[in-house]
Amino acid sequence: MKSIKYDKLIRDKIPEIIEKSGKKCIVEVMDDETYMDKLSAKLKEELAEVETELKNNNDEAAIKELADLQEVILAIVDAIGVDRESFERIRKSKVASNGAFEKKLLLKEVIEE
Repeated sequence: MKSIKYDKLIRDKIPEIIEKSGKKCIVEVMDDETYMDKLSAKLKEELAEVETELKNNNDEAAIKELADLQEVILAIVDAIGVDRESFERIRKSKVASNGAFEKKLLLKEVIEE
């Protein structure tokens, strides 16, 4: 019998998918502190995957990785206890006050007189 050890956050339906493939899996429900640690690790993992796909000019794969990244971000928002509507209002407020990234601006220097 072959066994592969993992210690990572997975999506909710992964155990069902594994079992449908004829394999067995062992999962546990994490406490809040461990969950936040694993979400943080997953955030870094997904960001690295986005960066890799962008560097490889693989737009289709990058979009899929961005969707994964957004899912992790929303899970963090939920774990913190902020409802998604409030989060979206905060995002829109920041766009209203500071703008977005549509103009592709690169700040090179600020000169004080």
